[in-house]
Formats: sequence, C-alpha cells, structure tokens
Amino acid sequence: MKNLELTITALSPLAIGGHKPGTSVSEVEKYIPGAVIRGAIASKILQLSDGNTTGHFEQLFMGESPAIFHNGYPGIAKISKEESQIANSSVKVIPATAMSSKTNPGFKANGNGVFDTLIDCFFADACNLPYDPSDPNATKPGENPQVEAYRGFYSRDKDNYYNHDISSRFLTRVGINRRRATSEEEILYSIEVLNESFLKNSETQSWDNFVYSSFITVKNDSLADALSRFLNKGSQNFRVGGSASRGLGKVKFAAKESKLSIKKVKTRITNFNQVLENRWKLWSVFVSKSNPIDNRTYFTLNLHSDAILTENWQRTMVVSEAMLKEFTQVEDSSLELHVAYSSYDYGSGWNSAWGLMKDIELLTNKGSVYLFSTEHPGKWYKALEKLEINGIGNRTCEGFGRVEICNEFHQVLREDYV
Repeated sequence: MKNLELTITALSPLAIGGHKPGTSVSEVEKYIPGAVIRGAIASKILQLSDGNTTGHFEQLFMGESPAIFHNGYPGIAKISKEESQIANSSVKVIPATAMSSKTNPGFKANGNGVFDTLIDCFFADACNLPYDPSDPNATKPGENPQVEAYRGFYSRDKDNYYNHDISSRFLTRVGINRRRATSEEEILYSIEVLNESFLKNSETQSWDNFVYSSFITVKNDSLADALSRFLNKGSQNFRVGGSASRGLGKVKFAAKESKLSIKKVKTRITNFNQVLENRWKLWSVFVSKSNPIDNRTYFTLNLHSDAILTENWQRTMVVSEAMLKEFTQVEDSSLELHVAYSSYDYGSGWNSAWGLMKDIELLTNKGSVYLFSTEHPGKWYKALEKLEINGIGNRTCEGFGRVEICNEFHQVLREDYV
C-alpha cells in the first residue's frame, strides 16, 4: 500500500460548484472535493485510452479495493497579515471544539489566538459545573471576552500554527445565441470561482499560483507507481470542476510518495491520555468524585472530511459505539461514547459518466469530534490505524469519511492558545 501526496496547482479560476439541494443558488466550495479529483483523473485516462475501462482503470476506479481520493484543501498558509506562503506540512481541518475571539478570530499570527475546549468541557460536565470559556487575550477594560467556534483549515510548523483560506470572485458572463453566434438578450449570469493565484507579499506585490494539498491511497504498489508517473507528466493538464469549455478549471497535478502516518495511533492516544490526567488534577479540586479516567483509555475520532453515515438503514451524524465496532470489526463491551460535537449539511453532485445528478446525501460535516473510552486499548490500536487509512461510512473512495485518531489540536488548552 502506498500513499501519494498530491499537489494541485491552479492554472485558471476553478468553478467548484457547491449547489445546495432545494435552492437555486450555487456556492463555490472552498476546497476541491475528492470526487472532483477522482473524476478529473478518470476522465483524462479514458480520453487517452479511447474509453477503455480495463486494466489499470478498472483497478483504480471499479475494483474491489479502489483507490481513495481525498479532498484537496488550500495549501497556502497565512504567515502574517502581509505575507502568505505554500505550507511545508500537511493541511488539517480545525476540530469543531476549537474556539477563538469573536472580534479578532485567528491564530496568534493573525488574530487573538485559538484554543480547544474538548477536555475542559468534558471535565466540567463530569463535575456538574458550567464551562463558559473567554478570550485569554481580552485582558484590558472594554475588550470583548466572548469567543465562538473557529472553523477552517490549519497547518503546523514546529510551535507555530497558521490558518489556510482561499479567496473567490465572480465572473460575469453573457449567454450566446447559437443560431446567430452573438450575445443573447436578457441572458446575463455570474459564476463564483476560486482564484488561481494568491498574494505572497502585500508590500512587494508578488503573486504565485494557488495550490491545494491532497492524498491518494492506492493498495497496489505497482499501480501506485504507474499512477504517479501518469500524474507527473509535464505535458498533462487536467480540468476540474465546471465550465471547463469556458477556460475554467485548468490544473496541474504533481504526485510523490508519502508516509501514511508520521506518528502511530498508540503514541497519539498515549499523549492524549497524559494531557487528560494532568488536566484532571486541576479540575479535581472542585469535587470529591473519583477520577473519571481511572482504568479507562480515552481517544477521539476526528472527521477530516464530510462523512455519509448510516445506522440501521437511517442517516445519522453520530458515530455510535455499535457503528465504530462495525467499522473496525472489534468486539469490546467496554467501549463508551462520551460526547459528540457534530453538525450536518446536504450535498449532491453531477456524475459525468452517467450524465445524471447524484443522490442527495445527508453529510456529517468535517471537523466533527467524537470522544470514546475503553478498558481494553490493546484491542484498538491496529484497528484504528486501519480506520485512518480506509475511512468510515459510504463513498470513501471519493474522499468521504476520512478520520484521524486523537488530533493533536485537542492538547491546545486555553492558557496555551496558539
């Protein structure tokens, strides 16, 4: 099994439509969905092979273990208010438990700082105490101490955290009369697109092409090498998103082999539980209750992409104990779900191969967090490592259901805001 790190360079504006079912408004997505990347690569392979769907194509897209195409997230780190640069580390989704200032949100490089509330909220609930965090930077009279949930993407460079974002603009177009080949009266429309370039430095006014960071997981090593060679051909230009016939969506792919995981799941779980134990020493002064983490090992399940979840044939946005056991094939009666921070949205799309709309799906939003505990951690380490590779829920080959165990950001407590 190999993991290909995919860098997507935008060569023209991208029209990645995020049409909401039941409305007439199409909003642009702030990232490139895995399904779009998968469709672009499949389309190019079919074009070059005259529609032949056997061989490598069948293994990549239609086999029993197809390649997993993850979402492409913005790869530009905001270093300061004046400077941005391409990130040197992986791009992650900020957990739903992260908080930042309501008036000046953002990491310390651009705002009042961001911190996580999962651990403190859990202990406050265990002590039957309210927990209302405030902005640790609001120390002067008159400053607003209120905080709110902070969403988006981030990367980490040693002890520095940077937020990732992308700008968009509207392109106004006029309809064409096909009979006269001239502009049609009363047909004027606008397309929202993602910008193809970013301002590296506002003082020097230097610009560069925008890039996105993604991954492709291929279980067959020789197939992964063949795919990497295909994507790295300098003459290959791909089209992603809509309005390709109008010059939009031109991108360049660059792939290189990457390690599946920098830190093992066991190490992350151990570090997370050490922070829990240290934090409980502070909370325990308020109550005489026994330590809730004694004889139990806790771990979090973090969604790094939207997930399509089903339980008992019904859509859901909570990963229950029974669902996690089913995903991992682990039998553990001591497994317990303590808290869930999740929200939902609806999504659809267009299947170019079939020429039909995709089904409307209930999506559990990326960034969702689930806190579990068990008395038998040894049963879970290997299973959770596989879960990070394979994902959870439906349509995982399109990038849905990507998870991480014990995201490091949960260890960023209020007094250690970043």
